[in-house]
Amino acid sequence: MDAAQAAQTALTPASFSIIAVFLRADWVVKLVLVGLACASLWSWAVIIDKFVRFSGLNRQADDFEDQVGSGRPLEEVASSAGDNPRHALPRMLQVTLHEWRTSRARGFSDDAQNALLISRIDRALDAREATRVEEGLGTLAIVATASPFVGLFGTVWGIMHAFQAIALQKNTNLSVVAPAIAEALFATAVGLAAAIPAYIAYNKFSTDAGKFTARLESFGDDLSASITHRIAERG
Repeated sequence: MDAAQAAQTALTPASFSIIAVFLRADWVVKLVLVGLACASLWSWAVIIDKFVRFSGLNRQADDFEDQVGSGRPLEEVASSAGDNPRHALPRMLQVTLHEWRTSRARGFSDDAQNALLISRIDRALDAREATRVEEGLGTLAIVATASPFVGLFGTVWGIMHAFQAIALQKNTNLSVVAPAIAEALFATAVGLAAAIPAYIAYNKFSTDAGKFTARLESFGDDLSASITHRIAERG
């Protein structure tokens, strides 16, 4: 009884602070916590990057679509974007015009060749741009799905550590098992803290990527229609 009272006296609110729980944790639980913290930082880096990138992509797309819709020649708009534009829309325009110039140099004239030109433009646009906006989402999916299970592993290990403490001290007093239980619950909390933002961000950015991909497809359809119109004028 004296040992239990001494243990209760030794425990204070500071004994259950984040730092105290981490320092007191078993080495396996510490590895779990460090891994989850790194995963959370990794996912937050992706979240910030994707938020900034999608904001910039949509803003630049608005500006470029305004230029295309201003009535200026497409060649002039493509030239003003530079030799190696980073945004998808000017790259798509440059690919389309390159295919158009190549077809003219080869003397494409009949319907079959013109259809082949449109098909080649569509394939080039799909192959080069369809997956670019989804880069980084796999990281969020991994963190969102794996973190709860890693935290659960830390929880199970912490509970085992609590039972070991009970067996060694032959005492079921709460002051004996509370530190180990705190370690276990802390691992669960960190796992959820890593998983929940990653899960929410994954769903948001997946939706944003779908919308931007649809925007690229719509722009690609407009480019194909423009080339078809030019072919018809030549015919």
